[in-house]
Amino acid sequence: MRGSTTIAEKVGPVEFAGLLNRFYEVAMSALIPKRAIIDKMIGDEVMAFFVPAAKIPMQDAAMDAAMKILKGVGYGTGEEPWLPVGIGINHGKAYVGKVGTDDVNDFTALGDTVNTASRLQSEAKAGQIVVSESIYSEIITQYPNVPVQNIDVRGKEEKFGVHVIAPFD
Repeated sequence: MRGSTTIAEKVGPVEFAGLLNRFYEVAMSALIPKRAIIDKMIGDEVMAFFVPAAKIPMQDAAMDAAMKILKGVGYGTGEEPWLPVGIGINHGKAYVGKVGTDDVNDFTALGDTVNTASRLQSEAKAGQIVVSESIYSEIITQYPNVPVQNIDVRGKEEKFGVHVIAPFD
């Protein structure tokens, strides 16, 4: 969600919680049917990942879910979306499992792939899906001629190639 601090300040905590729950409902209805694993709902963000063995390639599943999320918050209707959302998608290997101690632990996904996806998400403006080269190479036929942009990704020594897809512009 973009501008969540400003939104929360304007609407107050109860209405903001309702808005987040509405967003979570949209995200879950887009992700779960695509066999995504919901890692966490972090305030104004949903982190999910896909594992191999689904019937459709993970890259396609992620992109389909991203499009459904944008449509679910109102992009493509000809009116202003009810929530400004930007999405980042990356593909690669990650550690998936339990981390923590015996007393406090979490099941999560970790690693460079996950960190990079988070950075891509932070680059996405409202209505955009920022995808890595490894995602774009699999979806290029659906979204041809989207030029590569080399961006600085916090924590990476070299620029990182991404494609910014704004399907409803």
